[in-house]
Amino acid sequence: MTVPLIQLRGVTKRYGSGASELMALKGIDLDITAGEFVAIMGPSGSGKSTAMNILGCLDTPTGGQYLFKGAHVESLSRDQRARLRRRYLGFVFQGFNLLARTSAQENVELPLLYRGDSASVRRVAAAKALQSVGLGGWERHTPGELSGGQQQRVAIARAIVTEPAVVLADEPTGNLDTLRSHEIMGLLVALNRDHGITVLMVTHEPDMAAYARRMVHFLDGRLAKDEINTHPVTAAPAELSSMETT
Repeated sequence: MTVPLIQLRGVTKRYGSGASELMALKGIDLDITAGEFVAIMGPSGSGKSTAMNILGCLDTPTGGQYLFKGAHVESLSRDQRARLRRRYLGFVFQGFNLLARTSAQENVELPLLYRGDSASVRRVAAAKALQSVGLGGWERHTPGELSGGQQQRVAIARAIVTEPAVVLADEPTGNLDTLRSHEIMGLLVALNRDHGITVLMVTHEPDMAAYARRMVHFLDGRLAKDEINTHPVTAAPAELSSMETT
């Protein structure tokens, strides 16, 4: 039997102590197989963002086990977790998190710069990543010269330039209008389908979650529901596509 790419076993997360103690996660068991597209949902305070931070090696559990490709992440040092992030994980955030005075090309190159790749390697890889998200020819533009949808495409190119196994997207359409939101979701679907990238996406929007093939619902720090989406959306609704010509 194939071992899941990601395994959470009895994962807990506690903040504070005594009267101010907050149990953000209360024993989470979760398996994620390579190549899945999973929407992580739940109301504010449900634990979904805490779980995402742990999955992204940005935080550590208080208890339980987190296995990535069979390795116990909860036992890794800070430096070892950083190396795991650089090698296997890409991140997309609601606020884009682009450097304002830096070109799209240079923004996308940043993860490779941190990894120590040469300038020539960075340049070729960043151009390829921008091309893959439909921004070929926009390499020299700064974020201020791009629309919100284009900025999020740059952010996605930055997330995939290292060829990660997993992309973690935290409310990736939260700052976009309806049309651009569906465009970004279509792009994430294509990356998952055509490149086999595992996508984990936090969202509170059901119409965005509908693109995922699996929906995991958190409530009060627990996993409340884990369901397969038998009919995931694969393209923006026709009425939205027609808006481009009106």
